[in-house]
Formats: sequence, structure tokens, C-alpha cells
Amino acid sequence: MTEEIIIAGFGGQGILSMGKILAYSGIMQEQEVSWMPSYGPEMRGGTANVTVIISDEPISSPIINKFDSAILLNQQSVDKFEKSVKPGGMLFYDGNGISRHPEREDISVYRIDAAEEASKMESSRIFNMIILGGFLKIKPLVKFDNVVKGLAESLPGRHHSLIPLNEKAIRRGMEIVKAVHEV
Repeated sequence: MTEEIIIAGFGGQGILSMGKILAYSGIMQEQEVSWMPSYGPEMRGGTANVTVIISDEPISSPIINKFDSAILLNQQSVDKFEKSVKPGGMLFYDGNGISRHPEREDISVYRIDAAEEASKMESSRIFNMIILGGFLKIKPLVKFDNVVKGLAESLPGRHHSLIPLNEKAIRRGMEIVKAVHEV
């Protein structure tokens, strides 16, 4: 099993940390992982993306151009990466801020209204964990317990009190993910 994932959006949406938590979760399952971030110099508000590869076998290169799954959280990311999903692959997006929804017919498309849900949960900081939960509901690459361990590894100790809220957000994302189109 090898899963090649692109996560992209604005800086400040938790793109890089979502990828990092996913990578740590893979490590907790003794899988091979690659985490390769890319972001503009402006950080917050600029574009950011991260490539995560989780595999049962050694990873030959972290540089890839086609992805099994894409998590795209702003219009610029949909425009740039929708065409990079392999036929038969999966695309996940949050409808907030997207003016042109994904249009491909040869991939499965899922919508996770995480911005709206984070607002209801009164914490915009859990947006990325709601997204991660929706992704893992459809694509259970890592076990939930290992995601919690990945959270503990990637969050600084001073933020460990937020782990229960993040767990709740992941579970909520698993509940609200909706299929738009499946192949």
C-alpha cells in the first residue's frame, strides 16, 4: 500500500500541521512516510501545500506530480491541483471560499464543510482536524488511536490540553463528510 497525498490551501489553515499529523500517524503504525512542505514567504494568507506519502515499502522519492488523494481548501488549490489527481483517485474540499467546484468525472469528490462546522464548534483552530477526520472516514490510512498519538507528537507540550478538542473535531469531520461524486 502506498498513498500519495497533496494537501493545499492558504497559510494559516493548518495545511502543514495536518500533513505533519498524518505523517506522524503513519510512523506510529510503523509505515514509511514522507512529508514535504511548500509555502510562500508570506506564510499566513499565502498559499501553502504539503505532499505526504504513506507506504508499507520504502519511498523512493518525495517528489511526485500525480496524487492518489488531494485535500484542496481554497480556489487557487482546486485550480492548480484538481488535474493532478490520478484517474480513480479522490479529491476532498471545503465549500467555503470555493467558487468553482471540482468538475472531474473520473475521480471521487467529497465535500467537508469544515469552516462552517468549526464556527459552530466555536473554534476556527480545529478547521484542519475536521478536514482530516472527513478524509480519514473515506480513506482510513491510519488508525484513530495513531492519529491521537500523532497529535501528541506534533503539538508542542503546551498545547496538549487541546488534544481532546482536536479528537472531537476529527470525529465530527468523520460525521459530516459528503460524497459529491463517486467513481
